[in-house]
Amino acid sequence: MNMIKREEYEYTPKEDFILAHFLTVTNVKRSADFYLHIFGGKLIRSGKPTIIQIANSWIVLNVGGGPTDDKPSITLHTPLDPNEFSSFLNIRVADIWSSYNEWQRRGAKFITEPKDHGLEIRCYMRDPDGYIIEVGQTTGGLKDIKTG
Repeated sequence: MNMIKREEYEYTPKEDFILAHFLTVTNVKRSADFYLHIFGGKLIRSGKPTIIQIANSWIVLNVGGGPTDDKPSITLHTPLDPNEFSSFLNIRVADIWSSYNEWQRRGAKFITEPKDHGLEIRCYMRDPDGYIIEVGQTTGGLKDIKTG
């Protein structure tokens, strides 16, 4: 699989696939401003939907809505309860305290400061629609975990 080079900013894969995360938002511009400002993303496409590249990933932002012909029984909406989620963004950083302090200076609202959980140090923030975003730093303990 060929990886997209850092200097390329295309949303169309050359081969294989690109993994992007779609977020239903109430205000596309407000959410785009958050992800661009806090994480230093690059705007790939504005409008509805808006696509932002952040590091080696993409976020797609669009308003919710009712069923369509390719998802005939599905309605998209922002979180109904800010304390109940079934998924969240997970960002791995090299230095959690540096990222925490920088993103907080840029206006990110963290739920708590980073907490040490043995294999990782992590904390969570919220985006403008209330989605939670985990920020974590692996502490080295994962090298001892056997796979396969």
